Amino acid sequence: MNFRLFYQGPLRANGPPSEKHRLRRFFHPQLKALWAQPPLSDMAGRINIDPSKGKALGVNRGSYLCVPLVCEALELVAALDVTMLRPGVPGQLQVGAGDLDNCLKTLLDSLQVPKQNQLAENDSPTPDEKPLYCLVEDDKLITKLSVDTDRLLIDAKTSNEVLLLIRVTLEFTHQHFTNLVPPPRLL
Repeated sequence: MNFRLFYQGPLRANGPPSEKHRLRRFFHPQLKALWAQPPLSDMAGRINIDPSKGKALGVNRGSYLCVPLVCEALELVAALDVTMLRPGVPGQLQVGAGDLDNCLKTLLDSLQVPKQNQLAENDSPTPDEKPLYCLVEDDKLITKLSVDTDRLLIDAKTSNEVLLLIRVTLEFTHQHFTNLVPPPRLL
């Protein structure tokens, strides 16, 4: 399965947990829309996301129920191809943006279910964020990362403004009969 996520806005190097959660919330509606379409929508009745009901995909973090797409339970890993457009000429980093590897760390952390200590105690989900969809359970399930950078050819609001296009490719870690055959369609 392949799909793309996008983001436009500030991307801070070594962003604090609040910055990572802001990005996570930006990706949530895109992932929610993905879960509403086949083939994921075909699995809705067969997957438990509520941990209070036994083995589940969902993970409780503070007042959030986070549902990752890429997780060990589904035997999936992800490869990411990132195109990052940012202010400035190729080969030069904007002073305010920080270095590329630390900007990518902020991005990768925002794509995963937050760790226990990464959410503010008073932060709570909006009604639309129940559950909160995340790309990966843990960023260790990202098995490939490719990054191309180029110029952002629009006026940036800040020096750390970026436009990201992220191509996600999902792969099974273990193929067997139950994940090779599409789920039955109901009439």
